[in-house]
Amino acid sequence: MKKSAAFALAGVLIVAVAGGWWRMSGDRPVTKDTKDAKAANAGPPAALVTLATAEKQDVPVTVQVNGSVVSLNSVDLRPQVTNTVSAVHVKEGQFVKAGQLLFTLDDRNDQANLARARAQQQKDEATMADLERQYKRSQDLVAQNFIAKSAADATLSQLQAQRAAVAADRAAVQSAQVALGYATLRAPIAGRIGAVNIYPGTLVQPTLSLVTITQLDPIAVSFPVPEGNLQDLLAAARTRAKVEALVTGRREPLFGTLDFVDNTVDPQIGTVRAKAVFANADQSLWPGQFVNTRITVRMLDGVTVVPAAALMMLSDGATLYVVDAERNAARRQVKVLHTFGTKVAVSGVTPGEQVVIEGSQNVRPGGKVRIDVKAPAGPGGAPANGTTGVTPGSAASSDVQPARERA
Repeated sequence: MKKSAAFALAGVLIVAVAGGWWRMSGDRPVTKDTKDAKAANAGPPAALVTLATAEKQDVPVTVQVNGSVVSLNSVDLRPQVTNTVSAVHVKEGQFVKAGQLLFTLDDRNDQANLARARAQQQKDEATMADLERQYKRSQDLVAQNFIAKSAADATLSQLQAQRAAVAADRAAVQSAQVALGYATLRAPIAGRIGAVNIYPGTLVQPTLSLVTITQLDPIAVSFPVPEGNLQDLLAAARTRAKVEALVTGRREPLFGTLDFVDNTVDPQIGTVRAKAVFANADQSLWPGQFVNTRITVRMLDGVTVVPAAALMMLSDGATLYVVDAERNAARRQVKVLHTFGTKVAVSGVTPGEQVVIEGSQNVRPGGKVRIDVKAPAGPGGAPANGTTGVTPGSAASSDVQPARERA
């Protein structure tokens, strides 16, 4: 019994000594040298980023602004004389042709004046014919020395005066015909007439507008273009470039041709006014209507395109991060050629390179990156679905610059 108790006591002592030694070794304080060694071996952590592949494509440089529909011809019809309306031959809102009769004024007085002028002309013509016969007889008598030559000259003077009177009568008849023509008002152009507030019996004057005629087909759209695109716009005007008009309530755009560029730039807002002509047989465009216009002023052939979210606007210009096959990030300065939608055409990046579009604020030049697992990467680090991984609306449009890098 004593020997067994001794063995048990020895075992307890051995276990206690081993436990104390293990505890002392575990509570040993970590020195500063140990921490520095671990930090040096670990290095900075890799930044979590989302990548996109730079693509090569042809990019149209478009200008999209709001424009207004204007008529190519609009006439405010007014009478030439003060008179009473005897008949109205059209209804408001009616489409009329050029030369179509619109209004008739009371022409009885003008008819009488024309008849009086014609009667006077006939009277004077008869007198002129008699004087011509007298002058012819006087010439025969002068040749036979029956009368003096002065008598023939007097007859000639009377004849010449009568010829002048007949010419005046003809002018009076023509004037009476013109005045009679004022009694009928016809459409000077083809178009649609507006409101008609004139009725038979209304006394009209030259200061009163009877109706307005507006041409609807073809029709024009006027829109302002920033002066930075002036040279491209002038080149497009020489080739009569196509212009799109997006009308509210209509799915398909309307297409016209660039017809006019104004000769001055508005110095207050820095735009130049342009005008495009559209066929408008179905009256899709209406004068005074606001439409969204878009014109392609030039093409960028074979340029590199990246998502706009990849750009960082710094003090030295636009930059972005490019990631190589070893997942090393390098900052690269680029030149922005054109911004469209959620993408940007740039120079300084080769098509096929991987650029950072999310998480760039955590990336350091030359540092390692790791791809965000929320956007499954395809070949070369691009998203598997072939997109850039940018949700619609996350990047700036063609009128907004990319966001600045966060501090």
